[in-house]
Amino acid sequence: MSETAGLRAEVAGDGVATLTIARPEKRNAFTLAMWSALPGMLATLAADPRVRVLLVTGEGGTFSAGADVTELLETYADPERAEAYHRINVLAEEALAAFPRPTVAVVRGSCVGGGCQLAVACDLRFAEPGARFGITPAKLGVVYPAVPTTRLTRLVGPARAKYLLYSADLVTAARAASWGLVDEIAEDVHARAREFGQLLASRSPQTLGAVKAVVDAVMIGGDAQAAVDPWEKHSRTGPDVPEGLAAFIEGRPARFEG
Repeated sequence: MSETAGLRAEVAGDGVATLTIARPEKRNAFTLAMWSALPGMLATLAADPRVRVLLVTGEGGTFSAGADVTELLETYADPERAEAYHRINVLAEEALAAFPRPTVAVVRGSCVGGGCQLAVACDLRFAEPGARFGITPAKLGVVYPAVPTTRLTRLVGPARAKYLLYSADLVTAARAASWGLVDEIAEDVHARAREFGQLLASRSPQTLGAVKAVVDAVMIGGDAQAAVDPWEKHSRTGPDVPEGLAAFIEGRPARFEG
């Protein structure tokens, strides 16, 4: 387990890692130090061969209340500091979006502002029924950066992205699910997400990596074939296909290498 600046990372023996936003006394609000630390923690997890899946969650009953508003008040007193803050914030989001293994946001309670930004940067979002989602810069007069605005628009569509950003209102998990912002709702969302993470950890890392690369390329208008080419080449000599086919024929679970 590693911990720094209000973030905690753990890697379980089943291949499921958990990154926890651990500042419960402030409803897991993000400080600049936390945004700054996030890319490094993600790089460490990505380099760990044990990690097959990453769950991102908040300590206690809240995912994250977003940015620490007290800190923002000081930051926006200086235009250069404000610009640097947004640059670091976006770099943290992009590091999570680029994580090379499947990522699942596990949401309890409030998922607001920068917290929702991080949840949207994950591949999937699981929520408890009482979770609430919102992006609230319109309440603060803050201009939401282009990168998270674009990512949100691709996920939920332009009208719903405008609804969330115009209103700064919180929406229920059920409504978020109907918009494509939430992929699954479960009473015990942590148990369900862990079960799902274990399922993904049992699948072919090669297949999952290729899927992530191609889907991400499609979403940004990139070259899907170029994204899948290195994975297809590796599949011809790598161990996953022989193991997967042998396991199917023998009627046993496949044992894919990391």
